[in-house]
Amino acid sequence: MDIQGLRYVVTLAEERHFRKAAERHYIAPQAFGRHVRALEKEVGARLFDRTSRRVDVTPAGARLVERARDVLARVDGLAAAVRDAPPPDDEVVRVGVLGFGAADRWPELRALVAAQLPATTLVHVELDWDTQYQAVRDGDVDVAVIHDVGPVDGVRRDPLFTTARVAVVPAASPLADADRLGEDDVGGQAWVAVRGRHPGLGAWAGVTGQTSRRSPVVRTPAAIPAAVATSGLLGVHGELASRFFPHPHVRYVPLAGQDARVSVATRADDCSATALAFRQAAELVGTSRGDRNRIGT
Repeated sequence: MDIQGLRYVVTLAEERHFRKAAERHYIAPQAFGRHVRALEKEVGARLFDRTSRRVDVTPAGARLVERARDVLARVDGLAAAVRDAPPPDDEVVRVGVLGFGAADRWPELRALVAAQLPATTLVHVELDWDTQYQAVRDGDVDVAVIHDVGPVDGVRRDPLFTTARVAVVPAASPLADADRLGEDDVGGQAWVAVRGRHPGLGAWAGVTGQTSRRSPVVRTPAAIPAAVATSGLLGVHGELASRFFPHPHVRYVPLAGQDARVSVATRADDCSATALAFRQAAELVGTSRGDRNRIGT
């Protein structure tokens, strides 16, 4: 749900006319309409009733507009807070990313950061479980989007979202057709070995301690589906993997256990505009996502 789309919806609710609303944003009515329809598709509800003469706001639309006004007020206040913080050392911000489904929130996070730091260019730096915390603490990246497996001295973590745990199962396995798997269902199975320095990673993975001599070792979430497909062993991941890491030879089955948390990580002593912008954006993304889930109710 991008910020500009929220602005369009609020304007349309005020004008009750596509052409007039589009003119306020200096875009063509057709393009304006596409943005509104895309937002309706995203929230899964009709926001406006259209006739040849008038546009009316539906009950779901009214709920979204109310929350959108609140979100936009907060967005517009973010830049003021950032202006009081020390500016970035340069206009390039190195963003470390561990591939754990962060793409699901990245457009919103990027838009919110851009609203606060419009002259900044974000550069992607790939991380793994071994380096995701250390890269932040050592200054190799300015900020990171990490699989949050617990605290580390010198690193501040601001939650972005959570995703349920799933087993990554070979498509030919009898377990692939299960609706859900518990610890008893997978007991005695051999697993792909997940490797990272933080002890919280093993605690989250849980059953993956049951590895064998033939277990492939993976250090990034993106490598798990291929490791499962080639080895025939089981893997563990977050539910978003089914969308961002599809593989024809594996299935993603809900697995009992601790949800995975994805957070924005910055150095604990970092008071720069960059750190503040990402922290505020992470908080607002979580808020807007929670609101979205209630739009159609």
